[in-house]
Amino acid sequence: MFADIELEKEFKERLERNYDELKWLYAELYHNDGQAFDYFLTMLHEFYHSRPEELREQDRVREEHPDWYKGNDMLGMLLYTRCFGETLNGVREKLDYLKESGVNYVHLMPLFESPEGRSDGGYAVSDFRKIQPELGSMEDLAALASDCRKRGMSLCLDFVMNHTSEEHEWAVRARNGEKEFQDRYFFFDNWNIPNEFEKTVPQVFPQTAPGNFTWCEAVQKVVMTTFYPYQWDLNYANPTVFNDMCSNMLYLCNIGADVFRLDAVPYIWKRLGTNCRNLPEVHTLVRILRMATEIVCPGTLLLGEVVMEPSKVVPYFGSRGKPECQMLYNVTTMASTWHTVATKDVRLLKHQLGQVFSLPKEYIFLNYLRCHDDIGWGLDFPFLAQFGVREVEHKRFLNHYFLGDFPGSDSRGELYNDDPRLGDARLCGTTASLCGIEAAEYEGNEEKLDKAIRLDIMLHAFLLSQSGIPVIYSGDEIGQRNDYSYHEDPLKWSDSRYLHRGKFPWEEAKRRKMKGSREGRIFRAIQRLVKLREKHSVFESAADVWILECWNDHVLGIGRYYKGEKLLALFNFSEEEQTAWINEVEDYTDLLSRKKCPAKGVSVPGYGFFWLCTRFR
Repeated sequence: MFADIELEKEFKERLERNYDELKWLYAELYHNDGQAFDYFLTMLHEFYHSRPEELREQDRVREEHPDWYKGNDMLGMLLYTRCFGETLNGVREKLDYLKESGVNYVHLMPLFESPEGRSDGGYAVSDFRKIQPELGSMEDLAALASDCRKRGMSLCLDFVMNHTSEEHEWAVRARNGEKEFQDRYFFFDNWNIPNEFEKTVPQVFPQTAPGNFTWCEAVQKVVMTTFYPYQWDLNYANPTVFNDMCSNMLYLCNIGADVFRLDAVPYIWKRLGTNCRNLPEVHTLVRILRMATEIVCPGTLLLGEVVMEPSKVVPYFGSRGKPECQMLYNVTTMASTWHTVATKDVRLLKHQLGQVFSLPKEYIFLNYLRCHDDIGWGLDFPFLAQFGVREVEHKRFLNHYFLGDFPGSDSRGELYNDDPRLGDARLCGTTASLCGIEAAEYEGNEEKLDKAIRLDIMLHAFLLSQSGIPVIYSGDEIGQRNDYSYHEDPLKWSDSRYLHRGKFPWEEAKRRKMKGSREGRIFRAIQRLVKLREKHSVFESAADVWILECWNDHVLGIGRYYKGEKLLALFNFSEEEQTAWINEVEDYTDLLSRKKCPAKGVSVPGYGFFWLCTRFR
């Protein structure tokens, strides 16, 4: 009884801290629908009381240490359950490998029930509370989450907010003519209003899924389908949709998820006459979700998937007084990094990083070289224009370079959603194959292989030099190459993103302990860098960070300072040795070789890097 009283007190205290704003925002969004709001509060209460005590205790610890995820000890890995371990239990059996890799943040790609062949890689969810049968069960997910907690690992899950599968119960009932469920989506009696939307709403996949609407034959109506015809957009102007989707998220919180990747979150509010992206109501919804987690499960984080330019991304952090997502993807740095690999010119990357470095230090980005998705060339073309760069021609150059069609390029990639008219194709491929490892091994050219491995390792060192949480795509730690077998699978062959979604090569992973092997060189190098990052406080997200001018357009310089420790990180994006024309007065030591290295006119080998560190007493 005493415990129940204490729990109720804790819930009420958390609710009271958020109540006024929560009620105001909900009433404003849903036109003072008191019944829907009361249902929402009842739902929060029920999920709080049904939350396992082990998770409630973790919430309390994290409330005491709200910066628990901001340290230099964080390393993420993003993986597909089926590719990595076949099943959730298979992933559990491989947790020791992840621990060996230094990983303490595990992002599992979509797990939930979705129709085979019409799932967009699991992003067309037919049931948010069921695991895809061949991957396991919800009990298996809970067991995996528990094992992760015991090893000090956080678990991240994708939460697909914008749409459901056409096979979701709501969609099935809508197709059966139930108006209540049609109202959970966007149904129109004819094409008049959809055609008006099309005047202002861009197409996401103009080649593979043109348009934003699909004719539903069963009810003789038009339904909004922003991404693919089998993904029906949810109508968040209906409070029942928001309440039920929030309920699904909190259910997964109580299973043991620590982080939710809010998929396609900028798209979740629609208004005629706009582009239906980043509307103010989107931020209201994310803010309410944030408050819901602070009440029920304050140890849980929201990760916003906002694949847009920085001016659109940063608002999803919210403000200090009204925070939204705790973390966001640093997609612009990722794209600018690969641009720099192709051009060997760091000026755009310096410009882009300078914008990131100027943001408040509490803003935490997830940094990555590759992920499950394609690389889109959303670069700052107005900045590049001053150097005579034209957008269409430059995108064409970048794609030809990474296809291996450009003279001197050993990259091996494929295009996704190619639009020859706009030159707006996206790029697919693993880090290793884009760096040239695949081509070098195919040719048996050791000199090329050495160069490609150096580039691969240098890029990971750059990744680990940034503030925030570095995330490695599963397989990158051993230099996994492209998997072309998807061309033979009729369910996959139209989606070139499966090129880098291949099955994890466990036989190759065994060679990570072999001296001189490609797998061993990359694995040990990343391990060493991760350990150095964890050891030195200068890599903390709270550090001061700035662009270090090297007076050489092939060399990127980053300076970091924190708690008396100063780091100069130098990265040569050229194949040839280059000089970083810096002139720092302190005595520096190269963290990798442990040798003294004056920070004056530093010669950096081709595709090489230095972490030069000094400490002020």
